[in-house]
Amino acid sequence: MSDEQPVVHEIGNRTYIVADVDPLDVDGVRTLAVGTVLWAIAFVLLIPFSGRLREDGHLWWMWTCVAGFGLGLVGWDHCRRRRNARQAAQEISS
Repeated sequence: MSDEQPVVHEIGNRTYIVADVDPLDVDGVRTLAVGTVLWAIAFVLLIPFSGRLREDGHLWWMWTCVAGFGLGLVGWDHCRRRRNARQAAQEISS
């Protein structure tokens, strides 16, 4: 356990305390997976309204969901490969 005190900044009449914490190890895989699933759910939820969306000129909403899902799959694959490559590099260097 460290006896080091947090950094204190006084700006105007406010005092801000900045604790020394380790950054999160976020690789983006879970975030992209959740986002991709949400785009797919949005598309499925819009299917029953496709006729009305077409009449109102808002059919592009469905295509936006499809694009979000497709780009999410690409991004998810990219982040997954990056995470796996980073883990492999750490195993080699250890």
